[in-house]
Amino acid sequence: MPFSVDEIRRQFPILDQKIHGKPLVYLDNAASAQKPSCVLEALKRFYETDYANIHRGLHVLSQRATKQYEEARDKVQNFLNAKDRKEIIFLRGATEAVNLVAQTFAKQRINSGDRILISAMEHHSNIVPWQLLCNEVGAKLDVVQMNQKGELLLDDLAEKLSRQPQILGIVHVSNSLGTINPLKEIISMAHEQKVPVLVDGAQAVPHLSIDVQDLDCDFYVFSGHKMYGPSGIGALYGKKEHLEDMPPYHGGGEMISSVTFEKTTFADLPNKFEAGTPNIANTVALGHTIDFLQKIGLDKIASYEHELLQYGTSQLLNIPGLTLYGTSEQKAAVLSFTLKGVHPHDVGTIIDQEGVAVRAGHHCTQPVMDFFHIPATTRASLGVYNTKDDIDRLVESIKKVMEMFG
Repeated sequence: MPFSVDEIRRQFPILDQKIHGKPLVYLDNAASAQKPSCVLEALKRFYETDYANIHRGLHVLSQRATKQYEEARDKVQNFLNAKDRKEIIFLRGATEAVNLVAQTFAKQRINSGDRILISAMEHHSNIVPWQLLCNEVGAKLDVVQMNQKGELLLDDLAEKLSRQPQILGIVHVSNSLGTINPLKEIISMAHEQKVPVLVDGAQAVPHLSIDVQDLDCDFYVFSGHKMYGPSGIGALYGKKEHLEDMPPYHGGGEMISSVTFEKTTFADLPNKFEAGTPNIANTVALGHTIDFLQKIGLDKIASYEHELLQYGTSQLLNIPGLTLYGTSEQKAAVLSFTLKGVHPHDVGTIIDQEGVAVRAGHHCTQPVMDFFHIPATTRASLGVYNTKDDIDRLVESIKKVMEMFG
């Protein structure tokens, strides 16, 4: 279908409102994106007509709910181009998925003195779970360094991989810098050293086409709320041989084959990792989110957002005293900046009065802020419904900040 941002915007009812008397400009998509009508309607319809607990139910509502829940799994499989639907595990989001892999797959492999490798631009969700595991087993956390553009140093990656880490955790797209890492090359380098790779794809799935078979990653994680879907739902992709070898993460109903007081045997994939009543309605809605993205086309989205990024970059760099962080040529639509003499929190607070919603802070990447010797940035993160007019509103609001601070 032809790309029409006006048509897309009409599908997001939350955008049609005023904040402090001015039309809303929503530029906080990297934190959480807004939801299109098709997703909101899917949630309402499911709760009004089809809701019941899933699996094993003999009545009609349970069968309807189960069918839609499992159809969502098929949609995620197709979305990521996974080889087998059993390689898709539904979880609360990327954070839980990283923790699952750390406490099952990695914990089985790692002993005292072993190494885990991550990068300098990771979100806290891909740092803290590995630190917890290191502290638990006496392992060491190594970090691949980056340059001033926010690009990973592949020579340093090669050197750190030569130390034989037991796993590499790497972000696909940096949430605070926008850098798109050369994943295929990184994964190939890791696999040459027989190092498995977990990819944090939370910031990639709303913007890029993902093919886990082509990437050859061992694990890929994402969250629904970053990609115009509901919060509290996401997925883990894992190669089937890994998932089959991993122990359960949570115990409870649904993840069992049989239970006695003496012994429990566990269900086959994917049920082994989906204990208890899942987030049924939001999982169904996640499937509709994928339909929404695929109807527009991820390639069209990437092209449009790149155009916005180029425009936004040129406009912001014309502002005296503004410093942009994250200047890699391979970059998603994230604009992180500081204004000389103004704390980012003040910037965010003041431009909110102009109806412009951005994020100010360390963006759960405190090591990135430390690298650049800054406490925080103001971050404008663009989505499929944003426009050049939105960027113009951002620029005008920044100029008002500068006027206030002289």
